[in-house]
Amino acid sequence: MMGAKYFGARVTRLEDPALLTGRGRFVSDIVLPGMLHACFVRSPHPHAEIRRIDASAARALPAVHAVLTAQDLPGRMQSAQLPMLVPNPAIATPRTQRALASKEVCFVGEAIAVVLAESRYAAEDAAAAVQIAFEPLAAVSDCRDAVARGAPRVHSDVATNVAAAVPLAFGNVEEAFAKAALVIADDMFLHRGAAMSLEGRAVLASYDAAADMLSVWSATQTPHLCRASLADLLGRELESIRVVAPLVGGGFGTKAPFYPEEAVIPAAAMKLGRPITWQEDRREHFISATQERDQYWNVEIAVDPSGCILGLRGRVLHDTGAFLPWGIIAPYIAATTVPGPYVLPAYRIELTVAFTNRVPTTVVRGAGRPQAVFAMERLLDHVARKLGLDRSGLRRRNMIRPDQMPYSVGLIFRDGKPLVYASGDFPRSQQRAMAGSDYAGFRARQDAARSQGRYIGIGIANYVEGTGLGPFEGVTVRILPSGKVAVATGATTQGQGTRTTLAQIVADQLGCRLEDIALTAGDTAAISQGVGAFASRQAVNAGSSALLAGQSVRKQVIALAARVLAVAQDEIELEDGCAMARGGNKPSIGLGELARIAQGIPGVSFEPGQSPGLEHTAYFTPPQASHCNGTHVAEVEVDPITGGVTILKYTVAHDSGNVINPLIVDGQVQGGVAHGIGNALFERMRYDDAAQPLTTTFQDYLLPAAPDVPACQIEHVETPNPLNPLGVKGAGEGGTIPAPAAIISAIEDALSPFEVYFTEMPLTPDRIVAALRNAGAYEKLPRS
Repeated sequence: MMGAKYFGARVTRLEDPALLTGRGRFVSDIVLPGMLHACFVRSPHPHAEIRRIDASAARALPAVHAVLTAQDLPGRMQSAQLPMLVPNPAIATPRTQRALASKEVCFVGEAIAVVLAESRYAAEDAAAAVQIAFEPLAAVSDCRDAVARGAPRVHSDVATNVAAAVPLAFGNVEEAFAKAALVIADDMFLHRGAAMSLEGRAVLASYDAAADMLSVWSATQTPHLCRASLADLLGRELESIRVVAPLVGGGFGTKAPFYPEEAVIPAAAMKLGRPITWQEDRREHFISATQERDQYWNVEIAVDPSGCILGLRGRVLHDTGAFLPWGIIAPYIAATTVPGPYVLPAYRIELTVAFTNRVPTTVVRGAGRPQAVFAMERLLDHVARKLGLDRSGLRRRNMIRPDQMPYSVGLIFRDGKPLVYASGDFPRSQQRAMAGSDYAGFRARQDAARSQGRYIGIGIANYVEGTGLGPFEGVTVRILPSGKVAVATGATTQGQGTRTTLAQIVADQLGCRLEDIALTAGDTAAISQGVGAFASRQAVNAGSSALLAGQSVRKQVIALAARVLAVAQDEIELEDGCAMARGGNKPSIGLGELARIAQGIPGVSFEPGQSPGLEHTAYFTPPQASHCNGTHVAEVEVDPITGGVTILKYTVAHDSGNVINPLIVDGQVQGGVAHGIGNALFERMRYDDAAQPLTTTFQDYLLPAAPDVPACQIEHVETPNPLNPLGVKGAGEGGTIPAPAAIISAIEDALSPFEVYFTEMPLTPDRIVAALRNAGAYEKLPRS
């Protein structure tokens, strides 16, 4: 990309004018003639047998067109499980949901029936009138109870609550611990909440019987996977289904799986012959959208006298909820992320995935990595404290050096390939973050604060993240007779700036203006193959495909322009939407005119070597995951009386390879940090012992507000990625992953006079106060 005009530039997002002026088109903005509204009847019980469903009263209400239960769905959909999109041979019980439960419900919020009415209000009223006779069954709420001997069954027809058991290991762990000078052991409770995207899930479906075409608009991250799942459940050909992901108001991983609602709404539209729309409300998001919840870690680390890591071992217990809609991806990624940027000679983790009678868990931004980073970084903090070492120095001592790249960790990553870091300069990332945060000057600031009775602390955390996962993504580039450039991709956009970044890449290749590029994303009718948005994969996969497609079209344009202008190909330059000859009187021809010429004249043969149109479709297939990395430094103040935490300064050094658009990457990192602050200090999805959800409104479930999230100082550390032609790595999740570890480390540092020790996230004020009380801190505090 040497000499590029747009690549690397801080281009403002092309998406923003429409969004900021209210002209964005989301699923709920689409209104079709004769459209009905849906409301789902959901289980109030965490576990129960369904004895009888009586919808007669609901069907008799005005404006109600139908109430559908499982037996009203198409044949296979009545009883078949939804497709498991990410299978794994370690899964002993591959249990996914059914479109509508008919015999047994296994979590509060599981869909049983759907009401279709003239308005959402009428549908809500009718849903309340559906009478269901339940026989409550014993429920399991805590994953520790789920794996205990004699535990009630989460699914009455499954003999065990263990969904999967996965051992992961390399090196000689026993020898490492036998020769260790110090062993630190910690028990950790690590919790992450729900996605809480601004827009909930949404589905609209319409069936054209004459054309036998089913059209679906879904607030999904994966429209091509949605289409494939629908084709499987409905027994239809892929070409007879079109799925469109219009503008999507945030996804964060929760909108990647295929949900029952995405099956039921299209089936209802076909059955009734009317368009059907459904918009998830916030309570439904709390109780029926997937989350990323509880993990229990029992881990210990062995080090030599200087603090060099010799080995790490332990057990991880993961609560997967009642089903496995995205396989065991989140816990598996957690277990393979632990080594991070450090040389770890020996490692063994025994991972157990347990069913519970809670809403299913999948990936949320970070996908298991925040827990793994928290575990490793907390262990290192505790080693540093025990050995009297500076926390940053201990980390630097254990880091993988740039000259060790490519570095093989010793595990198999979730993409099925050996876990190998192809590039990165981990020490430089840490050094840049420390410099930006004035880490060296912090102790003087801390001493000054303590003399004023204030408690401030600093925390540091490092991470490595596998991004850009396969198998592929596709992009079509086509020059139109108008001179505009049509770009279509299977990638989707939920706010990442995909339209802008792909336009920057294509515009550099074709010499056109950004505003002359028209992007179609997330529409299965626009490109035949696609995967979608998850795993920070858009820039690597769609970006590389855009480059390859753009390069091919560039060659076509240059060849045709040279023929038309009667000059050599190496004399042609592309600039401002034209092909221009460098020499002579610099004759030129517009891209639109070239596109018309490339369409040919009816009945007239092409010149030898000329092909129809100016277009190309490219599918980039990455050889393995691309690993970004970074360091976060948090400076906080803690009020020991209330347990309140204020983040004073937050510094991020982030290596996402070559940066396409620094402005967009800054936004992704800043937003990721906001998510990480929520995970560290606020968000907890609580259930009682009977598996009833307790936090189902924002009155109970806290999100960080604007005053809680400081503007981050962001440093870009660019080490090019050799695994793709752009040299890029993912950037969407790095702001979240190490944030809880850095923030809670800083809290512990602020309260170091009281010798409190934290091994859980989130760390809420009541937990801070309880730890201080248990440590006798309030007897040591100066009396005012």
